[in-house]
Amino acid sequence: MFKDEVSPRLPAVNPSTEERMIHPHTYIHPNARVATNVKIDPFSVIHQDVEVGEGTWIGSNVTIMEGARIGKNCRIFPGAVIAAIPQDLKFQGEYSNVFIGDNTTIREFVTVNRGTKDREKTSIGDNCLIQAYCHLAHDCIVGNNCVMSNNTQVAGHVIIDDYAILGGMCAIHQFVKVGRHSFIQGGSLVGKDIPPYIKAGRLPLSYCGVNSVGLKRRGFTIDKINHILDIYRIIYNKGLNTSQALEFLEEEFSATDERDEIVTFIRESGRGIIKRYSKANLDEDYAD
Repeated sequence: MFKDEVSPRLPAVNPSTEERMIHPHTYIHPNARVATNVKIDPFSVIHQDVEVGEGTWIGSNVTIMEGARIGKNCRIFPGAVIAAIPQDLKFQGEYSNVFIGDNTTIREFVTVNRGTKDREKTSIGDNCLIQAYCHLAHDCIVGNNCVMSNNTQVAGHVIIDDYAILGGMCAIHQFVKVGRHSFIQGGSLVGKDIPPYIKAGRLPLSYCGVNSVGLKRRGFTIDKINHILDIYRIIYNKGLNTSQALEFLEEEFSATDERDEIVTFIRESGRGIIKRYSKANLDEDYAD
């Protein structure tokens, strides 16, 4: 808010404290709900129907538009634009939101668009890092503890599950789903679903093994990692088609959380999962 304005949404605080936390060259709409210990740097704009949780820092020249719900202890760096309307020609002005969880960092010039009538929201979970120049389009759902590296571009309706890591300059096609604990190589063009626990890389984007390093860092035991490796050997290395591999896993492998998660993910895949890398795939995808 401007220095001379008094907003009814803010409880009485020491003027010196308020001036220190919210710069006088910041504009906050009177209907926005901003916690008293939020720090906002100069030249940022907070529109109406916005909520910002305790302990959050908003840098200079940030624009937070209608429908944004930002959690506690977030950091939003200069130039970010949160909750702009969707870049979707089907959008008809319907009410929608952007939800950002607690302890999430949004780096410079990130853009996060509101949802459409499909999901009515775009959401980012807790403890995420969205690096500079990333874009999250309408109706995307990002889980907890995810990392999107610089300049990653995510089209509409994408789901990115917990602990997924996307390398820099990835481009994610609309309606793609990225499974938990997966890792995608920087510069990848992602047009198929990425099953959980794996690494994806090369050109065209292919299965490159299990994300064993990431799993170890997150406390997975060697036995658990080897179990996941055995599952993906059946899917990618046994020479079975996808349906045969899933049937084999259900018949020959004992039920575990990991087996059931992988099988369910693949059965429910809308775009199909990435293939194992081969020269045949390269020729098929790039022959003129």
